[in-house]
Amino acid sequence: MRVRFLRLPQNTVWLQPAVGGFGVGAMGLFVPQVLGVGYGYVGDVLNGQMAFKLMVVLVVLKLLAVTTSYASGNAGGIFGPSLFIGAMLGGSVGTIAHSVLPGHTATAGAYALVGMGVVFAGIVRAPMTSVLMIFEMTQDYAVIVPLMIANLVSLFVSSRLQRQPIYEALAVQDGIHLPTAETRQRRGQRQLVRVMRAATDLLASDVALEKVLEQAKSTGSRTWLVVDRRGVIGVINLSTIEREVNEGSAKQVGELVDGINFPHAHADQGIHVALERMGANQIDVLPVVNRADIHKLEGIVSLRDILDSYGIGTLNRV
Repeated sequence: MRVRFLRLPQNTVWLQPAVGGFGVGAMGLFVPQVLGVGYGYVGDVLNGQMAFKLMVVLVVLKLLAVTTSYASGNAGGIFGPSLFIGAMLGGSVGTIAHSVLPGHTATAGAYALVGMGVVFAGIVRAPMTSVLMIFEMTQDYAVIVPLMIANLVSLFVSSRLQRQPIYEALAVQDGIHLPTAETRQRRGQRQLVRVMRAATDLLASDVALEKVLEQAKSTGSRTWLVVDRRGVIGVINLSTIEREVNEGSAKQVGELVDGINFPHAHADQGIHVALERMGANQIDVLPVVNRADIHKLEGIVSLRDILDSYGIGTLNRV
């Protein structure tokens, strides 16, 4: 949902929080418990003082309210809502379990407590933090073993359904790419910072496709970086432009690229990364961007630059 909001026209940024706030307010008009942090209602669930139907409704509505609020740019977080949703979900499961097997199961409050830890562990991918947090809240060792088992299941399921942790995904949406463990391990290898150079062949996002074809005939370029007021927003090759023109498309260059996920590399990455991404996207020029801002162009690296760094390009010219 946040990606959809980010892709809306820039002149709607001021309106987006209002839309999100209206949506959350509409939910709160009918179910006021969905508003706010809700720790008081969490306490009611832990003490077994909340109706089953209300818990089920709050699981759904709170999830919608949080995502709508956060995605539209309103104030909000992930920590508090994850505990709230976990408590309601655990309380709902506990109520069902206790009604079916009252002599073999704990009360709904115990399930709600485990649910808080489980949802937090699945969203934040921090299972041991969840265990320590719940223990600090209860000072009860009895809940630790079921909580650890449930956390491992939660971590396994969430990792399979969404491999990228939520905080990392949010950073990527904001154009921030943090170095991975693999990048740090390969820091001593040949890096792009040694072969990158100043950017050339830049295309404004509002240029018509026919004009790009004319430019290609005169310059011989086959790959261009697309830029707008934010900076670089994508890479496009000649074959893509030719295909669109042959289909009679009247689009501008900026409409053919994805401003959030586009081929790029970072200066501290290895040359092999650039080669892999060039091959995967059928391009011979790759933008080198800043890790803190994906739209900030630090330079480019071309296939010829990489070959020259190994001495292959020089041999071919000789």
